[in-house]
Amino acid sequence: MSPQLAEAFRLLPDYLGWHVLLSASALVLGVAISVPLAVAAARSPRVRWPALAGASLIQTVPALALLALFYPVLLAISALSEATLGRGFSALGFLPSLLALTLYSMLPILRNGVAGLTGIDPAIIEAADGVGMTRAQRLWRVELPLAAPVIMAGVRTAAVWTVGAATLSTPVGQTSLGNYIFAGLQTENWVFVLFGCAASATVALAADQLLGLAETGARRRRPILVAAGLGGLALGVALSLSPFAVRGQGAVYVVGAKNFSEQYILAELMAERLEATGARVTRREDLGSAVAYRALAAGEIDVYVDYSGTLWTNVLGRSDNPGREAVLSALTTELRRRDGVTVLGSLGFENAYAFAMRGERARALGITDLDGLARASPRLALGSDLEFLSRPEWRAVDGAYRFAFRSRRSYQPTFMYRALASGDADVISAFSSDGRIAAGGLVVLDDPRGAIPPYDAVVLISPRRADDARLTGALRPLIGAITVEAMREANLSVDRDRDKATPAQAARALKLVLTN
Repeated sequence: MSPQLAEAFRLLPDYLGWHVLLSASALVLGVAISVPLAVAAARSPRVRWPALAGASLIQTVPALALLALFYPVLLAISALSEATLGRGFSALGFLPSLLALTLYSMLPILRNGVAGLTGIDPAIIEAADGVGMTRAQRLWRVELPLAAPVIMAGVRTAAVWTVGAATLSTPVGQTSLGNYIFAGLQTENWVFVLFGCAASATVALAADQLLGLAETGARRRRPILVAAGLGGLALGVALSLSPFAVRGQGAVYVVGAKNFSEQYILAELMAERLEATGARVTRREDLGSAVAYRALAAGEIDVYVDYSGTLWTNVLGRSDNPGREAVLSALTTELRRRDGVTVLGSLGFENAYAFAMRGERARALGITDLDGLARASPRLALGSDLEFLSRPEWRAVDGAYRFAFRSRRSYQPTFMYRALASGDADVISAFSSDGRIAAGGLVVLDDPRGAIPPYDAVVLISPRRADDARLTGALRPLIGAITVEAMREANLSVDRDRDKATPAQAARALKLVLTN
């Protein structure tokens, strides 16, 4: 068995358990809301149009956007609750995912419910009224039993949608089978991608078949089939959640990571050091830059690695560049004062945004720095990662050099490098600690005007863990200990095409380098 496949099976209980819990909770909540709403909509045209239109409108919002939008809303509500009631709640992970997926599940249940209830033969309704049934009796004894097969068909559709959409909950901090897919795409670990897709498809198909059994029972008036289908679902959920019941007790730390290889490696390195102290550790990976810092400041995650330039521009809103030491000193003071966030220190290397080109292409055009790139930019295509063109760093460097690229396209980082290699992009917004720069024969262009700030990798600790001696004691030996060469080698071991290492393996190799 390959290391990637072995790692995938090792992670399966945790990923599957959270995925099933999230999907089942959203589906149950969706049914609980949609069926009563369908009854009201079937009886009143005034309710029907707004309800169906609203549910349809939700479906037009991409699932990932809907998931992401709930996080800042819940974070604001939590802050208000903390200020007024003295108690907040977790705005990261499960809750925003649950709310978004519940809304996403409603349309097929609601639409089928309305169709099933309004499609009942009026003569049957008249007969029920004729024997003296009340509206409630008619609903429970006649209408819902007759409409049940149609409603169940909607529930089956909603179940498949919900299981599939739950894979997108990873970027808002919810562990799911989507962790395989997002991490696999970033590291070009196609075993992870296929494993995640296969696992999600298996869950969706199993849910669909068991709900189909319940639908058949409802249609044939055979309660035993309904019980078998729903009982099978309950058993599947229970088995998926069983690993959670046997976990050990003790301190639990949440280690965060953004959505690229270096972050996965550093998160594993920190997590393993904490686990060596006997602590239990949860990983929250694939977070966006803004989400990661907000989550840390709110106490949703305990520690993660960020970069001084990102914090300087995105968090503090600064556009100047006073130099590495001044930036780090100001960050340490300001983040503590403003948000209670502790900057434990720099890991010892920098991962700066840098413009990179294929060596032969840069030499052919005579480009060595960003001034030369600006002059040649009307003939060139720029490829960037998904965030760069919307970040303050891009506005600063573009303002300094006045680029006029022929085209600009954003890519997931792995495919950004692929675009450069294939010629679809002439220059990319690379990362200076990325091992693929040297491996691909790329050249990094100088920044003579100093428009790009320093990007020292720094360990950030949440306010609630600021005085945690176990956490700081486990991580302080990492400060100043990682060279850029060691980090590039670790990154390349995960990103290379052959003999790929998992982030956990790369973290262990990096730990050996630090020990020696």
